[in-house]
Amino acid sequence: MQIDPQCVWADIQAIKKNSPLVHNITNYVVMEHTANSLLAIGASPVMAHAIEEASDMAMLANSLVLNIGTLSPSWIQGMRLALKAANAKGIPVVFDPVGVGATPYRTETAHSILSQGSVTAIRGNASEILSLNGNQALTKGVDSDLNASEYQGQAKELALNKECIVWMSGKMDVITDGLSSIFVNNGHPLMSRVTGMGCAATAITGAFLAVNMSKLLGCAHAAILMGIAGEIASDKCHGPGSFKLAFIDTLYTISLHEIEKRMRVKHS
Repeated sequence: MQIDPQCVWADIQAIKKNSPLVHNITNYVVMEHTANSLLAIGASPVMAHAIEEASDMAMLANSLVLNIGTLSPSWIQGMRLALKAANAKGIPVVFDPVGVGATPYRTETAHSILSQGSVTAIRGNASEILSLNGNQALTKGVDSDLNASEYQGQAKELALNKECIVWMSGKMDVITDGLSSIFVNNGHPLMSRVTGMGCAATAITGAFLAVNMSKLLGCAHAAILMGIAGEIASDKCHGPGSFKLAFIDTLYTISLHEIEKRMRVKHS
């Protein structure tokens, strides 16, 4: 499988042209950063978690993003209703199992949501992917100390089990459908010092899946954009605060030339 910078760029241009509506039921810690990241790439974000409107909004959307970062019973019910509506409409669904494995409630909630319908992609760190796959993993709250590249077999197993794409993030990201795998070696350590970067990646994946019929390539292209934008932003900032602003600006101004120059991808 050949990953072409021109195809990544084509997806970015399609997002700008079509402005897909990405319905996010996400955690309140990251809502503003997530919305601004989507706006910067040309997508249209909406955050609607209320039980009374979650399914209606999903029926209007071009993709659905479910993120369990801050849990409450009503939000969980909203996710279930939105997932059912998204499956009925046939739009992509991206699931972010934030902190799975840290507490029984969080782990049970993730499995409960996944049992309610099908998802197009699961994006999480190595600890979260291992925990979803039924393995105990060391977690640090919602963070992970595990190296994603060492656990690609777990990502493949989960992808086959859930019949979806798994994007396991880390120093080198692993994106797999269980058979083919793409490895994205872009990014910068400062990305882990700003809250919500992983959640933004999940939302951006929703935008890419809204314009790319290939689930595997859509997720890989989102990972490439995130990583390269993080590298460019790190060159322009002085620390985590200015990095966040530089990252949003980079999403808005990124060029094909930068993608061609910086993209580091392998596949198997």
